[in-house]
Amino acid sequence: MTTFGATDVQQGERSTVSWGAVIAGGITSSALSLLLLALGVGLGLSSISPWADQGVSATTFKVGAGVYLVAIAMLSSTVGGYVAGRMRAAWLGVHTDEIYFRDTAHGFIAWAFAILLSASALATATSHILGGATTAIVPAATASAASSPVDTYLDALLRNDAAPVPSPQASNGNQTATRAELARLITPSLATGKELSAVDRTYVSKVVANRTGLTQDEAEKRVSGVIVQAKKDADVLRKATAQLMLWLVASMLAGAVASMLGAVEGGVFRDSKWYEPGWRASAVRSHI
Repeated sequence: MTTFGATDVQQGERSTVSWGAVIAGGITSSALSLLLLALGVGLGLSSISPWADQGVSATTFKVGAGVYLVAIAMLSSTVGGYVAGRMRAAWLGVHTDEIYFRDTAHGFIAWAFAILLSASALATATSHILGGATTAIVPAATASAASSPVDTYLDALLRNDAAPVPSPQASNGNQTATRAELARLITPSLATGKELSAVDRTYVSKVVANRTGLTQDEAEKRVSGVIVQAKKDADVLRKATAQLMLWLVASMLAGAVASMLGAVEGGVFRDSKWYEPGWRASAVRSHI
C-alpha cells in the first residue's frame, strides 16, 4: 500500500478552495457566454428569411443552434476554468495527484458559479436578446387563458343555451367576453390532449355559426379543423422545446467537462516554468 509522508500532503484548517479564482473564472465564463450568445443570435438572424426558398431550413437552423449552444458552453467554460486554475493559490507540500484533483474541482466550481450567475444576473440581458430573436423569427401573438380553473366550471354552469348568442354587431365588450369564454372551453382540451365534450363542441359551433354566418355543419367542421391545427402546433412546440432542453443539457455537461480540463491546464501553466524551452516535459506539479 502506498503511503505519503508529511511532506507529501499537509492538511490544515484553511480551505483549499481559492474563491477569488473561482469567482474570476465564473464571471469570465458568464461574460464570454453572453458575448457568444449575442453573436450567435446575430448570425442566426442573418441565416434565415421569411421568404420561401431563402435562408437555411428549419431543421438545419435547429441543429445548428444546438451545436452552437454546445460550442458556446465549451469555449466559455474552458476559458473560465483556465482562469480559475491559473489564478488559484499555490498549495505547498501537496502531492501531484491531489493537485490535479483540486484543479479539477476548481474548474467544476467555477462552472457551477457561472451557471448560477448566468441564471440570475445575466437572465434579463439574455431574455432581451432571445426575446428579440424570437419576435423576429416567429411573429405570433398569444392570448391568456383562464385565470382560474374554476372559471371553466362556472361557464358550464351559467351558460344559457336558450338565450340568443350575441350577433356580429354586438359591442366589443360582448365580443371580448365571448372570446374569453371560448378560450376557457378550448384551452383545457389543448393542454390535456382530450377532445371537447359533445355539449361544449355544439355550443362552440353555435357561436361560430352566429359570428360567421356559416351553417351549423360548416361551423362544426371549422371548429374541428381549428382544434386539430392548434393541437398540431402545440405538438410542434412541445417537440421543439424538448429538443432545446436536450441541447441545453448537452451544452451544460460539455461545459462542465471543458471547465475542469481548462482548470487543470491553467494549473499546469501556473506551477510550471512555461516560458522555458521544453518546460512541459520537465513540469513538476508538486510544491514540495
